[in-house]
Amino acid sequence: MKYYIISGEASGDLHGSNLMKALFKQDQQANIRFWGGDLMQHVGGEMVMHYKERQFMGFAEVILNLRKVLGHIKFCKTDIEKFQPDVIIFIDNSGFNLRIAKWAKAQNFKTHYYISPQVWASRASRVEKIKQHVDAMYCILPFEKEFYQKYDYDVHFVGHPLIDAIAERPPVDEQSFRKEHNLSNESIIALLPGSRKQEITKMLGVMLSLVDDFKDYQFVIAGAPSQDFEFYKPFIKKKNIKFISNKTYDLLSISTAALVTSGTATLETALFKVPQVVCYKANAISYQIAKRIITLKYISLVNLIMDREVVTELIQGDLNKEQLKKELTAILDTNRREELFLDYYELEKKLGGQGASAKTAKLIYDSIRTKED
Repeated sequence: MKYYIISGEASGDLHGSNLMKALFKQDQQANIRFWGGDLMQHVGGEMVMHYKERQFMGFAEVILNLRKVLGHIKFCKTDIEKFQPDVIIFIDNSGFNLRIAKWAKAQNFKTHYYISPQVWASRASRVEKIKQHVDAMYCILPFEKEFYQKYDYDVHFVGHPLIDAIAERPPVDEQSFRKEHNLSNESIIALLPGSRKQEITKMLGVMLSLVDDFKDYQFVIAGAPSQDFEFYKPFIKKKNIKFISNKTYDLLSISTAALVTSGTATLETALFKVPQVVCYKANAISYQIAKRIITLKYISLVNLIMDREVVTELIQGDLNKEQLKKELTAILDTNRREELFLDYYELEKKLGGQGASAKTAKLIYDSIRTKED
């Protein structure tokens, strides 16, 4: 069967690649065409466009690049019509994907959505449109199924694919890793400043302001696969600042603490049992718009899933050197660390165990095959 998959950033590329592996196991004749990244390309299929070519952060940035965004949407529709897939699988990336889903449903394509748009965070009214335009939804957060039930929309909770991604990775030889990347034996504070240039620039300045206050630690920047080393180079000005590209999981596995930009990375850090401080600072205009439409108590997935403050969130004006220093000091304390470890174990239980990609692939394949029969 023919599968058309659309993902839009590094995390979507990761989850898309694991879903593709599962689809190839489920359907040995699978013909997959996709929008994604290096990880998906490595699995197989044919890539239409890399997510690096269409990354825009926040409302203001999307508006400034509106012509380019509309061009991508038009091109995507044309490409789908040429390919004539048995099913279109959307992965997160709601701004782009929901527009394509509306059009695709009107053209009688099968529309399946893996990793729900965050309609529970803002504009819950979009659920009605999702019900109209999406044939099947596969959710990865435990509270999403209950949320959708309020709108009489039956969805599948398949568990979180990060559990598989982390469980399946080979163990790291710490000494070899440190030697390979010129790291000392000092404890590591991992810096995860995001994947887009705008957010990285805003986050790293504040994160690295702490370097002189924690001289017994080495700060290691986790480089995003979407950015080249040259972009990070101006930030690496001191001896205890290091840089490692595209090996975030290996880095987290040997880190003592982490400063993490809000997003999937907060959950990844928690699953590696690394104490963290969550950081978020956006374009001033984008932040003011988001503040008025987002109704959540928390911005990190860790706190949202646990429905209480497990990790500290420093947002916008609260993200400054003084506050960040205070919170980093706190998570280096033994008692605070033990509390976090217990919370992290509880979090992992809530996420439903392994097998998200395999469950989703089987549900998609069985659904299409049943309709064809």
